[in-house]
Amino acid sequence: MNIGIVCYPTYGGSGVVATELGKQLAKRGHKVHFISYEPPFRLDQYYENIYFHEVEVPSYPLFKFPPYSLALANKIAELVTEEDLDIIHAHYAIPHSLCAYIAKEVKEDSGVKVITTLHGTDITLVGNQSSFENITRFSIESSDGITAVSNQLQQESIEIFDLTEEKIRTIYNFIDTREHMKTEPEEPLKLTSGEEKIITHISNFRDVKNIPDVINIFAAINKEVDSKLLLIGDGPNRHEAKELVAKLNLEDKVHFLGKQDNIVELLSISDLFLLPSKKESFGLVAIEAMACEVPVIASNTGGIPEVIIDGVTGFLAEPGNVKEMADKGIRLLQNEEMYYEFSQNARHRAVTRFSAERIVDEYEEYYYELLNEE
Repeated sequence: MNIGIVCYPTYGGSGVVATELGKQLAKRGHKVHFISYEPPFRLDQYYENIYFHEVEVPSYPLFKFPPYSLALANKIAELVTEEDLDIIHAHYAIPHSLCAYIAKEVKEDSGVKVITTLHGTDITLVGNQSSFENITRFSIESSDGITAVSNQLQQESIEIFDLTEEKIRTIYNFIDTREHMKTEPEEPLKLTSGEEKIITHISNFRDVKNIPDVINIFAAINKEVDSKLLLIGDGPNRHEAKELVAKLNLEDKVHFLGKQDNIVELLSISDLFLLPSKKESFGLVAIEAMACEVPVIASNTGGIPEVIIDGVTGFLAEPGNVKEMADKGIRLLQNEEMYYEFSQNARHRAVTRFSAERIVDEYEEYYYELLNEE
């Protein structure tokens, strides 16, 4: 198959999943064409069967803002013909799904199929705003196929946009568990003496990620367990986080590492992962941690309970319940037998339920199913 993938290239779950899906499809012999304004950040080297097509946005004085959506739709339409695309896979509803629909209409005799994958905020934040609700619904309903990254997001999308269950199916996010696995660093990392427990959080530092809760949970754990906190990522709440760390006199205990392309090495030295988000449609970083044998303490919200089995691969608590999350983290870190069991359970669940082999099979089957429809 010739598959066009439209995604955001930046640091975030939807772009990561889209890029990894393309890489896995290319390994299976399909030709994959990424379409965006810059190469996805995880597409950092040459891969056989993968091509990148840059969307160039014209500068025209009539427009107050560059017309990216029009340029994207035009680029997709060009590639439908030039590369004989079979599938346009749009990750994130607005504007990608709409642009894919426009391209398909422009090339109405091509037979190309459009699949839209909903990742969460495109529905819960963008699509649910009154100014975007109608166009988001139209984009989704006009797609030949729709997937959601969790059952919870599937149900929420059905309720918000009045869809039928037959119209949208759940295909979970995934990781390559052969790459995401506990490894020994080539050289000892200077972040730790080797005696402390390492607690880690990875995100885009936005309000929904509850960064103050991450720090407060760590502060409570650190009173009982000698530990350090690694904060990986960047975003608008970073400054607020640094102020809170200073207020709690934890500067020597908390490391702000910024964006990191290779997180496996950091997860491999971690003992616990914190994900106290207000909401997560899936929680991709949770399975990345679990694959590296790191139990997760997380919020019981959104799609997280579909990823983490409470009391088996980690612990869940209601969003905002800092004390309960901290208490469960202390309990886990102080009980070696329980910790070992949880860490092995975490790896097993990541491999058996969220491996690339399993999930990419589901996407590939869905593609063929849509192409075979009359």
